[in-house]
Amino acid sequence: MKKILFLHGFYASGQCVPAMALREAFEGRAEVITPDLPMHPKEAVRFIRELTDRDQPDLLIGNSCGAFYAQMVAPIVGIPALLGNPHFRMTEFLKQRIGEHQYKSPRKDGKQNFVIDEALIDEFAEMEAIQFNHFDPNYRDRIWGLFGEQDTLAHFEPMFLEHYHRSFHFPGGHTPTAEEVRDWYVPLAKKMLELKIEKK
Repeated sequence: MKKILFLHGFYASGQCVPAMALREAFEGRAEVITPDLPMHPKEAVRFIRELTDRDQPDLLIGNSCGAFYAQMVAPIVGIPALLGNPHFRMTEFLKQRIGEHQYKSPRKDGKQNFVIDEALIDEFAEMEAIQFNHFDPNYRDRIWGLFGEQDTLAHFEPMFLEHYHRSFHFPGGHTPTAEEVRDWYVPLAKKMLELKIEKK
């Protein structure tokens, strides 16, 4: 059975709506792994690298901040990636939200509160500066982007197209609904898995 590793957005968890919709859509056809990601970016990337080494997924799917991570990790670990509304400038997002917050979906450790501060923003700034350092021309067609036409938070399709070729749109916002995941994310994910099989 194929494996998909889903990387959620900054305010989300492995129990968020897109994660659950992917697991339901692929039930019996692929294992969808939906972990809770660490809040700090360097720790998150280390965690993702460990997961890919251990579970050997066939595809990465990321949304927002998770897509930011997926783009960085995919060419290093040799796995194709589908980036949903990638947020390549997380510092811009965080600077407007300094203070205490709550995750929007349950986390397994039970910790629902977190703080955005200058130190966290600085960590993301370091990651942003090197996010395309491992860009591989061989991945121009192995990393696909999916962009919501009603997205009011991330507008990075032009930056995506500076590096990658395959860009798609769906008529939704930044965080896809379960229906949008089924209608747009799942068909693209299936196609990417088929292409990976063909290349073996």
